[in-house]
Amino acid sequence: MPENQPKNKMDQQIIQITKEKKPENVEQLIKLVKEKYPLPEQEILARILHLQEKEEIHLKTRQILTPEKVTTYLGSSQANWYWITIILTLTTTLAIFTIPENAFPLVYARYILGSIFVLWLPGYAFIKALFPLKELDSIERVALSIGMSLALVPIIGLLLNYTPWGIRITPIAISLLALTVTFATAAIIREHQKMRQSIKTNT
Repeated sequence: MPENQPKNKMDQQIIQITKEKKPENVEQLIKLVKEKYPLPEQEILARILHLQEKEEIHLKTRQILTPEKVTTYLGSSQANWYWITIILTLTTTLAIFTIPENAFPLVYARYILGSIFVLWLPGYAFIKALFPLKELDSIERVALSIGMSLALVPIIGLLLNYTPWGIRITPIAISLLALTVTFATAAIIREHQKMRQSIKTNT
């Protein structure tokens, strides 16, 4: 496809092929598109993913498309949980350092975010890293996330007690931030790998 040809031209062709040929799954659609556009499968898959997320195409067999690259996967709706976790973690850390304890009523936002930060996010990210797909139901995931958070936070406090920084708000907040981001990043990478393996197994 020439470089100056807009992507929406290809999108229109994908929509037209889907309507005319009625492919049953992603693999069939990719083959049909490749006949018209000799492009790498990853590029075609990215456009199909984009169109399916916008609900402009509907395959007979509904598949959750998983991009080949983690960076592309991070931009898909399947990674929403990751960005919500990161944003909550960063927002809470920012609130801890910027909202004074006597700043009413803003301090209540700090309390709420702080509770989620301590009681939920570290455990959720850790459990997500252990079980990246839907091996657990919602109740089990919530219970394990809270339980693991209650286990991880005291361990962090214990370790900080033996460091020069001690058990203070700043080192605790930074430690929880680093821990949550690390677990969440490991989880999104494992989730992507598992989903790619699942696709290869089913094809």
